[in-house]
Amino acid sequence: MLLMALAIPLAFLSGSIPFGLLIARAHGVNIRDHGSGNIGATNVWRVLGKGPGLLCFGLDMAKGLLPTLGVGLTHGLLGQAAIPAPQAWLWLALVAAAILGHMFSPWIGFKGGKGVATGFGALLGIYPLLTWPALGAFATWLLVAKVSKYVSLASCLAALSLPAWLALTIELLTDQPARHASVLPFYVVVGLLAVVVVAKHRANLGRLLRGTENRIGQRVNPHKNTPKG
Repeated sequence: MLLMALAIPLAFLSGSIPFGLLIARAHGVNIRDHGSGNIGATNVWRVLGKGPGLLCFGLDMAKGLLPTLGVGLTHGLLGQAAIPAPQAWLWLALVAAAILGHMFSPWIGFKGGKGVATGFGALLGIYPLLTWPALGAFATWLLVAKVSKYVSLASCLAALSLPAWLALTIELLTDQPARHASVLPFYVVVGLLAVVVVAKHRANLGRLLRGTENRIGQRVNPHKNTPKG
């Protein structure tokens, strides 16, 4: 338990690595001066292209995945559908720490991205209870993104779908009578994660309502200072 608690600040530091900023700097660009000004994979893709965008997504996902997966492996939690509440809360605290590290990175003035890729990676590491909901949410993201062409809308709806995917996972994996009550910590965390993701996209949702939100495929010229939006 003590080792799990000590891993929480390490998860925050892992999440705080601003990979989007570093990738853009390697291309001679300050990503915060272009597009939305966000350091996440979507803005990196929009400004620098598909390759850097995918690299940023993969690294942002990994910095969430490695802390949760590592603790799960070292503490024998992987593969368990019934986890004692104290251990569950500490394991889930790693998810929150990695996401908060990405959103409020101390290396860039406690600012950061919206936490979608990092949150996805962190959830994948909590196998099986949150791995399958994360994959279900990713499928939701792909569907909404393909139909709407809006990353922000896809991200919000994917996050909001997490509790439903968790409920389905629990139904399929466990047969105990009080199975949903026994995993209350997981419901709390995915519910809070959905609220945080939507809140971080409030500006995007406003632009969606006004019809000014950028669609998938729109590019930004990295050699010009463009208004953030």
